Order: sequence, then structure tokens, then C-alpha cells
Amino acid sequence: MSRLFSPYTIENLTLKNRIVMSPMCQYSVTKEDGAPNDWHFVHYVSRAIGGTGLIIMEMTSVTPEGRITNGDLGLWSDEQIPHYQRLVNELKKYDTKVGIQIAHAGRKAEDAVQPVGASDIPVEVLPEETMNGELSPPRALTNQGVKETVQKFKLAAERAIKAGFDTIELHGAHGYLLHQFMSPSSNNRTDEYGEDLALFGEEVIKAVKSVMPADMPLIMRMSAIEYIDGGYDLPYSIDMAKRFKKAGVDVFHVSSGGEGPPGERKPQNTPGYQVPFAREFKKQLDLPVIAVGKLSSPELAEATISNGDAELVAIARGMLNDPYWSLHAEKRLTHKVNSPFQYSRGIR
Repeated sequence: MSRLFSPYTIENLTLKNRIVMSPMCQYSVTKEDGAPNDWHFVHYVSRAIGGTGLIIMEMTSVTPEGRITNGDLGLWSDEQIPHYQRLVNELKKYDTKVGIQIAHAGRKAEDAVQPVGASDIPVEVLPEETMNGELSPPRALTNQGVKETVQKFKLAAERAIKAGFDTIELHGAHGYLLHQFMSPSSNNRTDEYGEDLALFGEEVIKAVKSVMPADMPLIMRMSAIEYIDGGYDLPYSIDMAKRFKKAGVDVFHVSSGGEGPPGERKPQNTPGYQVPFAREFKKQLDLPVIAVGKLSSPELAEATISNGDAELVAIARGMLNDPYWSLHAEKRLTHKVNSPFQYSRGIR
């Protein structure tokens, strides 16, 4: 009996297994219009055919200038909705539930003429960590600009619901705009958004929840710790998460880092190295959590669920390597597999 392949329900979202495809940017919008194309169709549908319980579509920007690159997805226009509907409708044919990660890259927007951020503090990145090799210095969003950005998240959520998504994830990790506002290392504002570093996140959460069906769960991805020297630690992020839970978050997707090059404290980058963060979020917040980070071993993913460390596991690079990761994991753990009949002669 595999716990990894047992169903799980949160609010109105019932998953056939505990496996999540982690959101991973494809940088493949060739028309630069923010709409998914044939690449995204093949990429995501193959993982649905491959048995994934929940696919969370890659970081999708709420504004054109909020993309990491101009090759990223977006939900800033109603004209983009039909392109997502086509993809979502196909994914659901395979008993897969579908979420979308909406976000704003903030000061990490590589193709913006001048990125915006919580403050005008530039981000330090290694050239190999960017698509284009460098980042321009940001300008701080005005107070009015912050409030307008909150509404952009709300409008993107409305479009996601019209497109048929089953859940929405807010990207509050890895040094993007929501993370920038909550981190003392990137927020030196003197207005209310600097006096209360959780305020912007709370306002985004409440705005998004106001347009979501009452029984649709809202997921939030957070960096549990920062690795830069002077970066925040786990108790700080948990205090932030408590505010976000009260504002309306139903599930936390627990990652770490992404705010800049590591200092003295470095990520372990060993299998399951972020699971302890997820475990502590679950304990302190009494909410379901998604664990992520080098969980591509089916046995490790199984142990993470069976040991009660997390309700769900997100597989990233493992699914880039193998679209049928879930089917292969099921076969390895249970010695049987429920593959599509078209593949039954190959996956047994």
C-alpha cells in the first residue's frame, strides 16, 4: 500500500495521488504575447498522461513587465484566456487537476527596460542564474503602483478561474516581488508597506481570494529561509506565513532561497534537503504543505508522505527528465501501474 498513490482532498480539490508537478518556467512563448503555445500543450499534457495528480503551471505574470523574460507566460489580458482553456480542458481528460502559479518577477524581470521592486535595491545574481546574463537596477514601486499591482493579481486570478483552473498558487518565494516585499533584505520602504512587511502579501491574498470560489484552495509558495548573509530564518518565515494563513492561504508550498547568491549559509542540495522546512510549516501552521526539492527518488517521495512530513510532494527536475515519472514511480512502489491503454504494452 503506497501513501504516495493514495487520494488527497483539500476543500473542493480531490487529487488521485499526492504527486505535484512543480511549476517550472519554459521560456518558450515565441510570440512574446504571454499565451501558451504548442510547446506548452505537449509539455503539460504529456505529464498528465504520465499520471501526475496535480500540475501547477509555470510562473505566469500578472503584467507584461512582470515577466522574468519576454518568453514567459502571462495572464494580463482576456485575450489570453482561450489559450489556457484549450490546455486546461485537455489536461483534465486524464484525471489530472490543474493549477497555475501567478506572480510578478519584480526586480528579477530580466527583459524589462527598468524592473520595479519593493525598493530600488538591486539584486545580486550570478550570470549563469539568469537567461540573459544581467539584470538592470530596479525602481521602487510607488505606493499607488503597489495598490495597482494588487489589483493586477486579482484580475489574473479572475482570468485563471474563467480558464478553468482548479487552484491558484501565489509565488512568494525565490526573490520575486511578493518575496521582495516580505524580506528585510530587499524592502527598505518608509510607507506602510515598509512598516509592515507582510501587508503587500496579505492584500494580494485577500484580493485573489475575493474572486475565487469559496471552496477553491489557494496555495502559496514561500522561501522558508534566505541564504544570503543577513537573510531571514525559519521562525521569521513562519511568522509571515501565520499572517498569510489568516488572510486566506490554504496550502503552503515550502521552498527556500532565491533572493541572491548564498553567503555563509548555503543550501545543502541533498535529496530531501527542504523537507524539514515543510515539516515545520505543517507543525506550526496546522495546514497542508507541499514539500519540494530533490524528491525525484520514488522511495524518498513515499517516505515524505508516509512519515507525515507533508501532504503532497512536488517533483521538478525529475519530471523534466521523465514525463512519465508518476507512472514509473507507481510501478516501482506498488509493482503495478494504471497506465493509459495505449502504453500498456510498454509500462507494465
